[in-house]
Amino acid sequence: MTRPPKRHGKRHGKRHGKRLRKPVFRAAVTLTTGVALFLVGGCATLHGVKAPHDAREAAEESGARQSGGDSPDCTVVKCVALTFDGGPSEPTPKLLDILKEKKVHATFFLQGKGHTDTYPDTVLRMAGEGHEIANHTWSHKVLTELSAEEIEAEMKPVQDDVRRITGRAPVLMRPPQGRTSDDVSAVMKKLGLAQVLWSVTAKDYATTDTALITRRVLDQTRRDGIILLHDRYKGTVPAVPGIIDSLRRRGYTIVTVSQLLAPASPEPGTIYRP
Repeated sequence: MTRPPKRHGKRHGKRHGKRLRKPVFRAAVTLTTGVALFLVGGCATLHGVKAPHDAREAAEESGARQSGGDSPDCTVVKCVALTFDGGPSEPTPKLLDILKEKKVHATFFLQGKGHTDTYPDTVLRMAGEGHEIANHTWSHKVLTELSAEEIEAEMKPVQDDVRRITGRAPVLMRPPQGRTSDDVSAVMKKLGLAQVLWSVTAKDYATTDTALITRRVLDQTRRDGIILLHDRYKGTVPAVPGIIDSLRRRGYTIVTVSQLLAPASPEPGTIYRP
């Protein structure tokens, strides 16, 4: 799951490998402003941050074109990406039923331990029904508190699980709690992964109130936004049909993250943030 960041005291115990340097940045979530990157230490700037609109514009300027077919053109239509963190879990098949009925494709940022290793058939179904599968680490450790070797150990098992199940490894990831840094980005570049943050959160890990979850999503959604939900929590899946219907009434086309970025392709190491 992805929760708003909290300050932690010093961690004790032996670390393996070279410690990552500071400064560290984190995604701070509020119900009114979505995601913002705040400096936790030092005065440096986080590099390689792009908004979806800017990524599309740069790709078009370089000559890239939409692939055509049934994929929506987010340079023309009003798009928003729907994403789910922390699965697959027991409620996920019900969510997949809803998305299939509504003809919506989403991006799923999957965890490993207790998830991809426990529900491989659900992962296979996601891929078979056209959803985008991404990486949310093996055990949801805060990556900015780990060495480069420890970060790789959080990412690679999920890459391997998804590749083994679906035949393709993810190209997107979401750092737990939205916490990232230039050093985390360097590891993601090495692993071929782009980072994806968000602009809309219902804080569904803290409530089972489906109406509240729906209202929070609708109040925050803007064009080119990225919605963060968690299919594992009791109030979330029942909220999804109403969220989809309401967004469509407001003129939104619901897409995956990669569709939101097109004609740009996700760049390893880059941080995409609305």
